[in-house]
Amino acid sequence: MKRTLLVCSGVVLCAFIIAGFLLNTLSSAENELASLNTRYEEMLKLKDEFLSLKQKVQRLEGKKHLIKVHGIMHAVDEVFEPLGLKDKIKSVKLLDEKPSETQPEERAELNIQSISMNEMVNILYSIENAPMLLVIKKINIKTSFENPELLNITMTLSLVKAG
Repeated sequence: MKRTLLVCSGVVLCAFIIAGFLLNTLSSAENELASLNTRYEEMLKLKDEFLSLKQKVQRLEGKKHLIKVHGIMHAVDEVFEPLGLKDKIKSVKLLDEKPSETQPEERAELNIQSISMNEMVNILYSIENAPMLLVIKKINIKTSFENPELLNITMTLSLVKAG
């Protein structure tokens, strides 16, 4: 009888030890699962951000090869002529030499006089959606002295050539 009681208490003790070990393992597995789920959520966010940036880069890379322009002057004509604003450009000053392997962009400073706010928006939209890679490096917008409703714009425009 004592022996049976001793064996039963030993079996119960072993069962408690095994149950405690299994609960500890289960608890650590749950913690690890929660940690992995958190990392998975972060990875999904990073994946979405990466795909968005990759799409933007591909769009910009594609612009470098869409249309063949002979230089920044030709690019300025391509943007301003369809808008009918070519006569509003008072001066175009080249800032760099011709593009080279180390410097694949050509820059110019444009001085645009007496344009309306709507015309300015159309110019900026045309530059952003041009079939070539044009980048506005700097822009200075002032009201016109003759007519405060009109604007004078000085901008540094850069044409990135395909390398």
